[in-house]
Amino acid sequence: MHVAVIAITRNGARLGKKLRQEMTGAELYVSSRYAGQAGKERTTFDPAGLKELIVSLWKEYDGFVFIMATGIVVRMIAPCLTSKESDPAVVVMDDAGHFAISLLSGHLGGANELAERCSFITGSRSVITTATDANDLPSFDMLAKEQGWVIDDISRVKTLNTLLLDGEQIAVVDPTGRVRSWFYGRARLSFHDTFAEAFDSKAQGYLFVTNRHLPPRTQPDNLLILRPRNLVLGIGCNRGTPAEEIDAFVSTHLRRIFLSLKSVARIATATAKRDETGLLAYAARHSLPLVFFESNELNGVAAPSPPSPHALAAIGAAGVAEPAATLASNGGTLLLTKVKSDNVTLAVAEINPPS
Repeated sequence: MHVAVIAITRNGARLGKKLRQEMTGAELYVSSRYAGQAGKERTTFDPAGLKELIVSLWKEYDGFVFIMATGIVVRMIAPCLTSKESDPAVVVMDDAGHFAISLLSGHLGGANELAERCSFITGSRSVITTATDANDLPSFDMLAKEQGWVIDDISRVKTLNTLLLDGEQIAVVDPTGRVRSWFYGRARLSFHDTFAEAFDSKAQGYLFVTNRHLPPRTQPDNLLILRPRNLVLGIGCNRGTPAEEIDAFVSTHLRRIFLSLKSVARIATATAKRDETGLLAYAARHSLPLVFFESNELNGVAAPSPPSPHALAAIGAAGVAEPAATLASNGGTLLLTKVKSDNVTLAVAEINPPS
């Protein structure tokens, strides 16, 4: 974690120096009045410019440790806040080093863990106030973070965590089995094979771990969907195909087979498309990594569709979408065999997890 430690007092500068020395990824910012207590590896600032400093650093770091009064921090960071999905972790330590308080983004941002690290280094006491942690319960947002899953609607986490704390029954559909091991009997969870079976259970809440797209009308307010990143898009396209055309084509076919774009882990294609502007722009738009395969690698995969004369002539490969998706999914199952428009070919594979 890339962390900014910010101190405005003499003792704070000393604490900050210790954190910077012992915490990987930490950088120290200290009031110019106390630069002498902070060592050589620090950046100084005018104490009158604290607010401007925070604004300038806010998007540059994964976490912040403020060694100062909590009230100062709350007033300074308030204009910078956007959402719990994107705000950095914020920890506040007092000048005497008695406490390390997880103030903001405790779960998803990692402030709870950062407070524990500060506590370990300085001998302070970590203060964690998130309700699930205070009650020694796992949480759904931490489950998602640990597994690298996408939370479909962040507002539903509060609903499900409240049911968890209240001891209400939650019906779970999770083909991965990770939910059962994560909670390990510490909640009233019932496990079901299908969505219909879960809804029939009349539980007070529902948790589905799935890459399937569920129409909004079938999603009650007490349903939380966590999306494993287990899909690969195999994409081929003609030279000069714009990102908008690729986007529309992919979206149409994902909806048709009820798969969620939020479960896509990566895009796979031919090495010949490494400089394809539209494909690169489409990947960047959805923050998806691209993986490339040489024509001989693509030709080594037995694809279900007949060879493409166009692809053979253009890059020497019998096909792109299906073999690329298969390779990038570790030999996973093709959920969508090749479909094509005038300019785009698409196949979708589900990633085969490592044994």
